[in-house]
Formats: sequence, C-alpha cells, structure tokens
Amino acid sequence: MDWKGQKLSEELMQILLLVFGGVAFITGYATSSFRTMMLIYAGAVLFTTMITVPNWPFFNRHPLKWLDPIQAEKYPKPELTNVISKKKKNKHY
Repeated sequence: MDWKGQKLSEELMQILLLVFGGVAFITGYATSSFRTMMLIYAGAVLFTTMITVPNWPFFNRHPLKWLDPIQAEKYPKPELTNVISKKKKNKHY
C-alpha cells in the first residue's frame, strides 16, 4: 500500500464508521433495541475492516520509485551525530 493509499484507507475507515455508527444509533433508537444497534455496528466494523485492511489494488495507484542500490551509493547518508548534538544543545533544563 502506498502513502496515498494509506491516507485513503484511513479516510474510508473514518467515514464508514461514522456513517454506520449514525445508522446503527438511529435504527437502535427507532426500534428501542440496544442489541439491534450493536449488531448493526458490529457488522459495520467487520465490513469496514474488509474494505480498509487488505491491500486492494485501488490502494496502490501511486507506487513509490525506489533507487537502485548502485544509485543509492552515490548519495551520502545522513549523519546522526549532528542531529543528536543539536538536540542536546537545544534542551533547556
């Protein structure tokens, strides 16, 4: 799953759970049944899980292009010592 696919999956999850939560609440309120509300919401959670968790093809529309190992060696690797020393200098106790 690429980065945009992860964002799409997260947005779908939130939208589906909110919509089904509202439908479940309204149905449970109309029928005066907590059990009905919970069954609808449990079904919604399972449905949402089946839509958003697997790596479906529509989550891979923007694949990342990785460098070949030979090209990656041409670029210098970042040094961690500078980052650590800057963090220590910026701490105020």
